[in-house]
Amino acid sequence: MVDDVRANEVVIAPNQPLFDLPEIVAIERGLFADAGLSVRFAQGPADRTSTERDPLARVKESLYESESADVYNLCEWGGIDRLERNRRGGRIAYLRPAVVAQALVSFDPELNEPHDLAGVPVGVNEFTGSHYTALHLLEGTLPRPEITLEHIGSPAVRLERARRGEARAVMLMEPYISLARKHGGHIIGSYFYRGSEVIASNLDDQRRGAFIDVVNAAVKLINADPAAYRRYLTADTNGELADDELSDDYYRYATVSPFSEKRFAESYSWMKSWRLTEGKNSYENLLVGR
Repeated sequence: MVDDVRANEVVIAPNQPLFDLPEIVAIERGLFADAGLSVRFAQGPADRTSTERDPLARVKESLYESESADVYNLCEWGGIDRLERNRRGGRIAYLRPAVVAQALVSFDPELNEPHDLAGVPVGVNEFTGSHYTALHLLEGTLPRPEITLEHIGSPAVRLERARRGEARAVMLMEPYISLARKHGGHIIGSYFYRGSEVIASNLDDQRRGAFIDVVNAAVKLINADPAAYRRYLTADTNGELADDELSDDYYRYATVSPFSEKRFAESYSWMKSWRLTEGKNSYENLLVGR
């Protein structure tokens, strides 16, 4: 098994830099190496603008599923979903450091508040943070039958469709919120959330604990000088957004937190209420935090 061959290494399936920044900083500053860990990012496609609908066919999930990576992060609801879908198994180790807003963005002057979105398709990437947070955000205002979501794909694709007028409203996170505002888009609402870290069974408790300690150390570095790390986040815009044009209102970093049984139960119950899972799993069956 690949897991056995890579016994002394931890390979991360890459997400957007916004979510992976603590790990990026820890690798570049040598923090993992100082802690006796060999950590690197798996090599995936340079283009992350996929519109793939199958969650397990997306870059980070497929790298994990093929055992080319040991860990990856995504929203907490997605973490539960992937562990139910995948064949490799694993567990949710913790809530990731990135505390991020998904914002409901529009270039349509007729759309100004969530009430205006009754029956209006909102562009998301299915079974990702944009999907789940759109439901959370809109159900506070609209009756559920009036909430309409449309799978478009990655944030870059969603923004481009909105700019061209092909989507009236989309969910976006940074740096795409700032980029949308730069090009004349406006925010209708936002929803902050954390996310979860899915890890493979080959990561024992000792390495998992050391990994977490290093990630927390990297968070302290980032929070000590946030402006120094904006370039990592704006890089995804290919020069369209300057570092000083990135707003600091829609993301921040906190130390790792446990994914408690209470939180799992609340999230899982909500997913069932939207028929986002047909599973009958428990906290123990999904090995959350174990």
